[in-house]
Amino acid sequence: MNLLMCPVCHEQLQLKDKTWRCENNHSYDVAKQGYVNLHVVQHKHSKNPGDTPESVQARRAFLSAGHYAPLQQAAVQKIRELRIENLLDIGCGEGYYTTAMSNEVLQCVGVDIAKNAVQAASKTNQKVTWVVGTGSTLPVLDHSIDLCTSLFSPIPKAEILRVLKPQGYLMVVTPGPQHLFAMREALFEEVQAHEPHKFVQQLEDAFELSEELLIDAPLTLSQQELKDLIAMTPYAYKAKQERRSALEEKAHFELTAQFQIFVFKKK
Repeated sequence: MNLLMCPVCHEQLQLKDKTWRCENNHSYDVAKQGYVNLHVVQHKHSKNPGDTPESVQARRAFLSAGHYAPLQQAAVQKIRELRIENLLDIGCGEGYYTTAMSNEVLQCVGVDIAKNAVQAASKTNQKVTWVVGTGSTLPVLDHSIDLCTSLFSPIPKAEILRVLKPQGYLMVVTPGPQHLFAMREALFEEVQAHEPHKFVQQLEDAFELSEELLIDAPLTLSQQELKDLIAMTPYAYKAKQERRSALEEKAHFELTAQFQIFVFKKK
């Protein structure tokens, strides 16, 4: 079944000759890299929304080196346990997690607002339906999705409730309390522990928490890997330049990544 929805009239899209088209004749061409852009002008707030090309490149280099593999494997394992047919990955980025998760399902849609990230993703994997789109109008049909995933991405609650099937699941991955603490200490005067459980409170009226898991990944990074990690996080532009420069001069750096996984079931 085609899961994609026209962002203009919300009718189902059908793919024919590399063009997605709805019954009202709105049409969206598949780009040569293999993705479709469903982020229509009326939903845009900036010319190039989402991550910068530098951030996408840094994240791709860092993730492909396997530093966050424990999280990727844990996410895949959870999906295997759920035994579902399809999933929608919200904020898929350059597709590191999406591609691994897609091997556990029959259909997978990856959506991200950053066109350059989706372009990078679509070059490496043609099995996933890659879409440039926005969380404020998720480009899939009502009640069509078994599992929505959001890994370090926004959680558009109303839209997730619309697209999930009645017994659908939501998997949220967010930084654990001590995530990258040593790096944050080096970059900022004051550092607070992350509060992953705030998401549970935000979602508890519509979802019940069925499982939670905390994963630690100790890292020893080279200078270039450390630079890539800084560049792919929001800390890159929040930190003072002199602190960032001082940290980037270190030849080696040890720290721990910590991931909190929540699996919710739609009430």
